[in-house]
Amino acid sequence: MADAAVRTKKPATSKRTPAGGAPTAPHTAAEASEPRIDISAVTDLLLGTWGDTRREAREMIKDPAFWRVEGQSVAEHRERVLTQLHLLVEHGGSQRAMPERYGGKNDNGANLAGFQELVLADPSLQIKSGVQWGLFGSAVFQLGTEKHHEEWLAGILDLSIPGAFAMTETGHGSDVAAIGTTATYDADTEEFVIHTPFRGAYKDYLGNAALHGKAATVFAQLITGGVNYGVHCFFVPIRDDEGNMMPGIISEDDGVKGGLNGIDNGRLAFDHVRVPRFNMLDRYGQVAADGSYTSDIPSPGRRFFTMLGALVQGRVSLDGAATTGTALALHIALTYANQRRQFDSGAGTEEVVLLDYGKHQRRLLPLLAQNYAQFFSHDELLRKFDGVFSGRTDTSDEREDLETLAAALKPLSTWNALNTIQEAREACGGSGFLAENRLVGLHHDLDVFATFEGDNNVLLQLVGKRLLSDYAKQFKGADAAKLARFAARQTAGKLFHGAGLRQLGQAVADFGSTARSVELGLREDQQHELLAGRVQRMVADVASALRPASKLSPAEAAALFNSHQAELIEAARAHAELLQWEAFTDGVNRVSDEGTTQVLTWLRDLFGMHLIEKHLAWYLINGRLSTQRAASVSRYIDRLSARLRPHAQDLVDAYGFAPEHVRAPIASGAERARQDEAREYYRALAASGNAPVSEKSLKKK
Repeated sequence: MADAAVRTKKPATSKRTPAGGAPTAPHTAAEASEPRIDISAVTDLLLGTWGDTRREAREMIKDPAFWRVEGQSVAEHRERVLTQLHLLVEHGGSQRAMPERYGGKNDNGANLAGFQELVLADPSLQIKSGVQWGLFGSAVFQLGTEKHHEEWLAGILDLSIPGAFAMTETGHGSDVAAIGTTATYDADTEEFVIHTPFRGAYKDYLGNAALHGKAATVFAQLITGGVNYGVHCFFVPIRDDEGNMMPGIISEDDGVKGGLNGIDNGRLAFDHVRVPRFNMLDRYGQVAADGSYTSDIPSPGRRFFTMLGALVQGRVSLDGAATTGTALALHIALTYANQRRQFDSGAGTEEVVLLDYGKHQRRLLPLLAQNYAQFFSHDELLRKFDGVFSGRTDTSDEREDLETLAAALKPLSTWNALNTIQEAREACGGSGFLAENRLVGLHHDLDVFATFEGDNNVLLQLVGKRLLSDYAKQFKGADAAKLARFAARQTAGKLFHGAGLRQLGQAVADFGSTARSVELGLREDQQHELLAGRVQRMVADVASALRPASKLSPAEAAALFNSHQAELIEAARAHAELLQWEAFTDGVNRVSDEGTTQVLTWLRDLFGMHLIEKHLAWYLINGRLSTQRAASVSRYIDRLSARLRPHAQDLVDAYGFAPEHVRAPIASGAERARQDEAREYYRALAASGNAPVSEKSLKKK
């Protein structure tokens, strides 16, 4: 049923939606006489700190040479993407992060901002460029020293040394510390012997491994003097200039994948392959000619995480690319929904635009709000990344914060991408299933983002452990009085949010108009209280449950942790959602235009309410919302969706995509032309007097 709050009973005045009972939601803010957003200002806001670089990249990929060609064979697609990589070199796209002495701009934030936009051209291009310069090249730059930079960086940047990033193994993905490949030092020859001891230790899923790579940065267990010093990285040639495999190198093609088939993913294995001692990337650990090992980081665990932390940019760029890819899907689906008509009102009127249906608003507009939140949180992540990698804020604490933030946001943005693209595909019906409209291809290509650079659940577990660590710091050295005060607060909280006071108070307050109550009661500060309170409560509950672990055997402690693993991961997810909401709020607060502020506040509220609705069971079980207020959350989302409906096109236009970026016929205006043609046909037919009468009209006589 139509919501009386947004569906007028008066005859419609819009030329697009005539009288007769059809929905009368205005299509634009101008029709609704509402404040409008400043589209160009919102575009600036979404493009963020490195907006100029993103515009530069978007201008570059307007060239059809960068576009994906649907229907190509795997072999054709691979060769096309390799050619596109050379075009990137010609445009200077490979050098933004490199020091000036290598022809670069030493701008790490701009580097990722530019590469992320390539997802609009072809996600295979975006990922293959990330393999070459963001992983392979970055491993040499971040883990090597000046001698390695002088030897290889120029060739990596100009693509004369295409390379693979050989970390993941068939048997070990996220658990890098347990990889099986070994690098055993031979002091007699001053060489490392790189070896794959069993099938599960094959390096797998590696871009550039099947065809194009000439070298690989290989992660292996460093063994010298009979001691395993853990995982280190080595530069290993794998093909000669004619494309022939080097001695001892085994290569296999991963073949056709679920997406990203423009990348030549493959496997590498090593049969006692010897490389000079020089080829060890030794920034964090060194092996002398006699085989003695030294490192400025004495702790093996800290050394390992420092090396991996130097490569965090993969997670940062995936967060950004997933956000942009999601925006493209929403632009296509909402533009189409604003033009495509389906079903009349039952009163013989013209068919109704899809976005006028309450369900269509409900399925797409909260996802639009979610995507806006991702843009704001990603820019914060990118600024944090740039601060650390530029050296301005490169401290151990800042690096830990960067790693935690990346591990929190990448899972949400990549999961949201898959959910949103699928919803957008379904919302476009059969047209959404056509390859030419890009939604199916986007879903296929972004599918693997959820396990790229670490499985999402494993990443969130890392975040959860950080949350527990920060929580535990409150009690180190705490005196009895401090602990007593904390215990008192916890008890009061349980009473207040649990079986008594808060529920009763809400029930009385909500007895009247529940819609009005939730609108007044869940504004910015209340949304933040609910979202932040959920994180705090969940972390406290997990910490309390795990407290006995310190007195258990290692096996029993591991079993206890395992029994609460799902709760810990869910707490980390709640924390990441809170970060996104806070970033959105900070973004809104930077806007000066009154109309833009109003609309973006509605959109931020829709995101907050969407999160609360998603976890409504938790809020009810834990007494954070009364049943009356909980029931109102969904109704308020409906009201917000209807309120935002006239702004939908403005909000997706603010993404700043040009037709060359969208390249989906259903979002090109072709659908509106078809609809106008059909309506004109029926108008002319009716005016001619030759229109057939309906069977129903005969029965009425």
